[in-house]
Amino acid sequence: MKYPKTKKGQVSDIYFGEQVADPYRWLEDDRSEETADWVGQQNKVTFDYLAQIPYREQLKKRLEEMWNYEKVSAPFKRGKYQYFYRNDGLQNQSVVYRQDEAGNIEEFLDPNKFSKDGTTSLASLSFSKDGSIAAYSISEGGSDWRKIIVIDVETKKELETPLVDVKFSGISWYGNEGFYYSSYDKPKGSELSAKTDQHKLYYHKLGTAQKNDTLIFGGTAAEKHRYVGGYVTEDDRYLVISGSVSTSGNRLFIKDLAEKDSKLITVLDHTDSDTYVIDNVGSKLYLVTNLDAPNKKIVTVDAANPSVDNWKTLIPETEHVLTATTGGGYFFTEYMVDAISKVSQYDYQGNKVRDVTLPGVGSSSGFSGKKEEKRLYYSFTNYKTPSTTYAFDVEQGKTTVYRKSGAKFDSDLYESKQVFYTSKDGTKVPMIITYKKGIQLDGKNPTILYGYGGFNVSLTPSFSVTRAVWLEQGGIYAVANLRGGGEYGKAWHKAGTKMQKQNVFDDFIAAAEYLIKEKYTSSDFLAINGGSNGGLLVGAVMTQRPDLMKVALPAVGVLDMLRYHTFTAGAGWAYDYGTAEQSKEMFEYLKAYSPVHNVKKGIKYPATMVTTGDHDDRVVPAHSFKFAAELQAKQSGKAPTLIRIETNAGHGAGTPVSKTIEQYADIFGFTLFNMGFESLPNQ
Repeated sequence: MKYPKTKKGQVSDIYFGEQVADPYRWLEDDRSEETADWVGQQNKVTFDYLAQIPYREQLKKRLEEMWNYEKVSAPFKRGKYQYFYRNDGLQNQSVVYRQDEAGNIEEFLDPNKFSKDGTTSLASLSFSKDGSIAAYSISEGGSDWRKIIVIDVETKKELETPLVDVKFSGISWYGNEGFYYSSYDKPKGSELSAKTDQHKLYYHKLGTAQKNDTLIFGGTAAEKHRYVGGYVTEDDRYLVISGSVSTSGNRLFIKDLAEKDSKLITVLDHTDSDTYVIDNVGSKLYLVTNLDAPNKKIVTVDAANPSVDNWKTLIPETEHVLTATTGGGYFFTEYMVDAISKVSQYDYQGNKVRDVTLPGVGSSSGFSGKKEEKRLYYSFTNYKTPSTTYAFDVEQGKTTVYRKSGAKFDSDLYESKQVFYTSKDGTKVPMIITYKKGIQLDGKNPTILYGYGGFNVSLTPSFSVTRAVWLEQGGIYAVANLRGGGEYGKAWHKAGTKMQKQNVFDDFIAAAEYLIKEKYTSSDFLAINGGSNGGLLVGAVMTQRPDLMKVALPAVGVLDMLRYHTFTAGAGWAYDYGTAEQSKEMFEYLKAYSPVHNVKKGIKYPATMVTTGDHDDRVVPAHSFKFAAELQAKQSGKAPTLIRIETNAGHGAGTPVSKTIEQYADIFGFTLFNMGFESLPNQ
């Protein structure tokens, strides 16, 4: 492979007396012409390479065929209309429709008209109390920075100048008068990479200029938090404010909106737990918390004196991790049992009403709605079953099919099996392996092993069109539930953080070794894949064990562990990672696995395709740029080390369907081509 020449600079940093070179620091400047030129040259090499894959177009065509079916969300009532999202098949963005009481359906909001290339997406949609006004946020080019547009529901006309520079924010209405939202002061320098660390909550009164919005929380040094959120309870009685310095743990405050100029009341003044208000009945608050309950529980307290001493347990912690929702005047508790959903229904006195019978083994989500709604909706899916939407009668406990998936995929031909394997330190780790029935365990099956392992995120079974195309080709798809995730509660999360982060990589390596030992695949037919924190996982594992896999696919990865916290909101990830500045020990630990710092000369690295977006302001593309430059400079084997940079794209949310299809055609094509397939395995 002939790669573009990436110049080396003389930049270095000193950490605890040790000098660390950073020759590709110049690639951090996302606004320079030099970086843009480098991106163009790298993409040319990558797309020239991909163009020679004989079945690339076939894969793209098959992805389009599989994707081309109508997708309709569960409906939700606002004002006098029922709203739902619908995509007729290959539309870049789903369209919002509404149905009136007479049954007439019309288009309400079409994000495909926001931009010519489909890269401006609808990020959120929120309605005023009576449903007469809607506020929606849009993301341009995949950026986390948003605009909020306010429209009259009947005429669909804009009512005022859009709000700008909004980031990491919900839109929470207070009556029909206005709404709460969060943002940062616009940074100096690049808005795509400059650090943002003081989040503020504002109240916007309809019909007033954004510059006059009221600062509610986050403006002082004492109130400084990296993430601040505010939401109004369903009865408009309380404003709930959450403040976090990292992605784990929050302070919690409430404000009584029934009293003019009421003071903030502190519920929790430390960040030792994840706690939020799920509902209230009058002044009685219902909270979900993992304080002294790593798997979470529901407690109650009176808003007048909501300190921890006064909390009373309503639904106790169990051995399984709780996710709670409300709807129809009930609580619904979803418990994760080895990453599989079990759901129960409780009343507001904490009495169990029933266990909800789910359609099978997999993931359920939904069971939420307003108190007066007696019919709720939920979806059910697993790795081989396309998502079906069900209606649930909260009084009878009866489930009926609301809408079956139109996916052209025969689940009966496939098998999904959960196994438990042993990691390096003896820990048992679950993994779900999905494949075509009757597969030969001869070590020759093309296999993608996927993982994440961080931020308390749980990987639960779900269907995707892209995976279906891989399975159809005789591919195996394996998902390992690594430590660092939330599958077994807080202890499982903590076991993959900071000085224990290597556990995550060891779990992933052990998953690969299990697949090879059991002859599902072999190193010649194994690809590893993950995005964001999962991109770090792939980068670390491929540099620690380059012999283990044939292909590595790190997507939008956190790859420079010494500098990640200096970009955008990266400092908020320190709970999981620690930072190079906090201690000599932490610096040395991070440097020992940081993918950018562990690419070595004379090593044969697997065929690698790094993927990122030039507008990614969550995990800035400089991570991927530097890693690709290091691989290209030091690869001693013949396998290609490429970077595919999606232009006008961000971290992934809101990506147009057309771009997703192209991307997966390239990922699967690159993977199979480098495993030696001259034609598709299942033609």
